[in-house]
Amino acid sequence: MKITYHGQSTFIIEADGHSVIIDPFLSGNPKALIKPDDVKVEAVLLTHGHGDHILDAEPIARKNNAVIIAPNELAVYFAGKGGLNVHPMHIGGAHQFAFGRVKFTLAFHGSSIDVGNGQTIYGGMPSGILLTMGGKTVYHAGDTALFGDMKLIGELNSVDVALLPIGDNFTMGPEDAAIAAEWIHAKVTVPMHYNTFDLIAQDPHAFVQLVERKGLRGQVLEYGQSLEV
Repeated sequence: MKITYHGQSTFIIEADGHSVIIDPFLSGNPKALIKPDDVKVEAVLLTHGHGDHILDAEPIARKNNAVIIAPNELAVYFAGKGGLNVHPMHIGGAHQFAFGRVKFTLAFHGSSIDVGNGQTIYGGMPSGILLTMGGKTVYHAGDTALFGDMKLIGELNSVDVALLPIGDNFTMGPEDAAIAAEWIHAKVTVPMHYNTFDLIAQDPHAFVQLVERKGLRGQVLEYGQSLEV
């Protein structure tokens, strides 16, 4: 499995000739090194409806004829746009796709879709994602607070890579995320959802030090950098 970070909570994950993207936010991120037109994937996985997680889902899905996989209400929203292939799921549910297995998990956050003019619509429940491809499992926590059932995620799954938000303010901060890393006990933990905006500025290397003090491995991925497991 190859995991490439593209800023905020956006990752492209590849294995066995398959490729998917999680929470694409590229055109709205001035630090991103690629554009939506550069992305070649067969599936777009979404954790919740906030703009910094779904902004480029539609153009990427249309260009690639890719399936959008999301919590039910968010999938229904995209289905309503017409001409998109969507697969609705929900928390606790799993499904085997050609590229791998997807299971949605709890996340403690919000989920609304900005439809303009200061209006938002309900986006369903926020989620995390357990994605298994090429015999490896990555846990993308989505936007979330620390919550006790992360212990169960670690106990019930052999997680190779945990992708955890550290930005604070809207999600866990570094200290809570380090506790989450301890509970999940992944082979390697990668920070995400930080430094895109001043309000979520953090030092990812300091977070990795917190993780390593617990006897675990952490790794910072710069924009466009990949991790292979």
